[in-house]
Amino acid sequence: QVQLVESGGGLVQSGGSLRLSCAVSGSISSINVMGWYRQAPGKQRDLVASITSNGQTGYAESVAGRFTISRDNAKNTLYLQMNNAKPEDTGVYYCAEMQDWGISSWGQGTQVTVSS
Repeated sequence: QVQLVESGGGLVQSGGSLRLSCAVSGSISSINVMGWYRQAPGKQRDLVASITSNGQTGYAESVAGRFTISRDNAKNTLYLQMNNAKPEDTGVYYCAEMQDWGISSWGQGTQVTVSS
């Protein structure tokens, strides 16, 4: 099993940018799909972006065109570049190792707050 640790969260003004990182213990090269989930206050945890081992990406409609997910297998790190942040992007962001049956590993989460 892998261990995931998120960092980079914080306070950003609407329209600003933030980059989240997810450090993975061991190698991520063997992990086919990784993703970022977001849990807003009072809401369920939803997928916002995913990426495969060969760089195929997918995004929730709410973040498409503003967020970019990437992975650096050599550094065992997953990233989420958040541009043109909006107040509705506020929430706890979680890094995840994804399987066809569900999520095999979660990070502890990092708080992102976007002010208007």
